[in-house]
Amino acid sequence: MKKTSPWSRRQTLAAAAALAACALTGAHAQGPWPGTQPIKLVVPFTAGSGTDIVARLVAEKLGPALGTSVIVDNKPGAGGTLGAAIAAKSPADGYTLLVHSAGHLVNPWIYKGLSYDTIKDFTGITPMASLPNVLVTAPSHFANVQDLVAKAKAKPGGFNYGSAGNGSATHMNAEVFRLAAGIDAQHVPFRGTPEAMTEVMAGRVDWFFAPMVSALPLIKTGRLQALAVGTGKRSPALPDAPTTAEAGVPGSEYLFWVGLFAPAKTPQPVIDRLQAEVAKIMVSPELKERLEKLGAEPFTMSSAQFNKFLVDETGKAQQVVKAASIKVD
Repeated sequence: MKKTSPWSRRQTLAAAAALAACALTGAHAQGPWPGTQPIKLVVPFTAGSGTDIVARLVAEKLGPALGTSVIVDNKPGAGGTLGAAIAAKSPADGYTLLVHSAGHLVNPWIYKGLSYDTIKDFTGITPMASLPNVLVTAPSHFANVQDLVAKAKAKPGGFNYGSAGNGSATHMNAEVFRLAAGIDAQHVPFRGTPEAMTEVMAGRVDWFFAPMVSALPLIKTGRLQALAVGTGKRSPALPDAPTTAEAGVPGSEYLFWVGLFAPAKTPQPVIDRLQAEVAKIMVSPELKERLEKLGAEPFTMSSAQFNKFLVDETGKAQQVVKAASIKVD
């Protein structure tokens, strides 16, 4: 039997050690993750949207927790598909992540020829927050939800409602409400939430299911009127605003959430670390207080639970898209 020289044995051991180190670091060329390289959170909506606000709150705390900088990169357009496509094509190394909303699960059913698969090309890390949408109008535009429904029924197609884009969570909430109320109105999609709210305040758009985190300051200053919240329970931030179901439209509840995703095949140790750090951030007293002031609540799961949730919610989204005949204009 041929003997192996001490030099060959040392080379073999060194090579094995190098391979093991790569496995532990997620095979990133610049050293152990996260190192000092910045982590980018791609937000596929405009600055000031509900998704963007949550992303920035988390980024502020996640950077120090990981010992590096975390930056928010807004890539709005096409209902969140442009930013999602950028994230899907990024290296699966933990340095480019996606912050998206419930609208992420709608896009496969309304956009033909997406360059990515919502489920297969991403790994869900954790949801971060649930954000009630609030049905807003210009001040004194409608007396209440019953008034809105009655006027819309009396004039089919004569009113319009805004959204942050086709298939966005704001659009889905509006369609769930419209179907439950049995009304016909014109959908006006915008590039993002701020643009839609501007048109509502001007009276050019009749109503909008705005993310609470975005609308609350404008409601408090009287620039927007809150008629109801779209969730199944009232929001502590607007305790006097009924739910749409309480206001006479049963079956109109909609859960709007914001979650954190990574490109598929991102190393599991990276996913686990991110999930653990974000979960701690979301339930910290400081962030809980800040979320509550915005009408949002912490909403976290393990990665495995989140990925199952995503599959289940995708099926529900398909049903609403079909019932409302949602299409990209």
